[in-house]
Amino acid sequence: MRNDLFRRLDGWLFALLLLIGVGALGFLGTHYQHTADWTAGGRASLSAESRAVLGKLKGPVEIVSYANPQGDLRQTIAAFVQRYQLAKPDLTLRFVDPEQDPAKMRQLGITVNGALIVHYHGREERLDELSEDSLTNALERLTRSGEHLVAFVTGDGERLADGKGNTDLGTFMGQLEQRGMRAVPLNFSQVTAVPQGTSLVVLASPALPLPGGAVKALTDYLANGGNLLWLTEPNSADPTLKPLADALGIHVLPGVLVDGAGAALGLKDPRMIAVGLYPPQAITRGFALTTLFPQVAALAETSDSQWKIQPLLRSGPQSWTELKPIDDAHPSTIRYDAASGDLKGPLDFGFSMSRLSPNPDKTQQRAVVIGDGDFLSNTFLGNGGNRALGERIFDWLLGDDVLVDLPPRGAPDRVLNVSQTGLDALSIGCIVGVPLLLLVIGGLVAWRRRRR
Repeated sequence: MRNDLFRRLDGWLFALLLLIGVGALGFLGTHYQHTADWTAGGRASLSAESRAVLGKLKGPVEIVSYANPQGDLRQTIAAFVQRYQLAKPDLTLRFVDPEQDPAKMRQLGITVNGALIVHYHGREERLDELSEDSLTNALERLTRSGEHLVAFVTGDGERLADGKGNTDLGTFMGQLEQRGMRAVPLNFSQVTAVPQGTSLVVLASPALPLPGGAVKALTDYLANGGNLLWLTEPNSADPTLKPLADALGIHVLPGVLVDGAGAALGLKDPRMIAVGLYPPQAITRGFALTTLFPQVAALAETSDSQWKIQPLLRSGPQSWTELKPIDDAHPSTIRYDAASGDLKGPLDFGFSMSRLSPNPDKTQQRAVVIGDGDFLSNTFLGNGGNRALGERIFDWLLGDDVLVDLPPRGAPDRVLNVSQTGLDALSIGCIVGVPLLLLVIGGLVAWRRRRR
């Protein structure tokens, strides 16, 4: 009798503990949330870049979605925005039915069901596409003080900001325009000075000598506190640009920079300079991607520079400036020859420079000079970290320091690196190993059935 009583008490106690456990799990499930993302690089959740952009936003952000209540669109948008809200709790989402006020929708220019308008500190950005890239780019633009006007010098064979040719910069600038920059042409045959309101002037590899008036306009622009990006090329010394080089305190060295270390990376042409280590400075802080520069001119700074000049790009110890013509059919046959005037590396081919701005409206003036413009061209932009480095350079020149150290975009597992031995093993395993394993399993199953 007593044993039966104990059994009943044990049963009731177990049921009570089970109920308490279920209640505790239910309580924890309603008050706490944990999400795990096991994909490579966490690509099923918010990217590192998006989280970094959210970290730069100081204060609340409101997203207004103009989506019809019918259907599942609102739920889809809410689930998408929730990933941002987990990283930034003061980001709010509000829905508006576009059919309630068609006149206002026309006034706002909203024609797409589900369009988003992002509000931050009195500024706004509109999105017609629901994707992480589009929303993160919009948030990044809102972190800027406004749209930046970038003037590209044209008319003398420079790389075109909107060009589709192999040597042009159309792809790169198209991506920058999504981040709040606007590229405009600057032809000194039509104007005599850099227009007011220009945030940055880019001189991208002119193929022809610049007119004297153009050089004077550029030096006057620097003297008045303007920011400049100058992309030059090897063996393209233009004597008309000497006043500009003197104003910056740099000198373009003769010859083309070559590096024998590229052979270990599979580069057959020593004129292709690969850089994986960067001098420590603001632009390259935390930057670990390898960049590729097809043909490079080495640079040197002068002793009387009025700028604070810092190396940005530097070649390896096996590099030198090759002064003799290089045979394109056999470029690897060149040899260092000190007697002919070759300069031994490491050599700088990129400088960042800053100084107290002569313009009373600005605190600091900035410029960057790089001995190669191909690395941002349509042909080479996708190599390694070329695009990411270019974005850092533009952000720094435009004074958007908070955006310089954003992690680069891109999936970590786009390329599968397999050695030849590994590829042979995979092939044998798929062709021979898997069928053989299936035969063994089938034989074991048949043998066990016969024993029954």
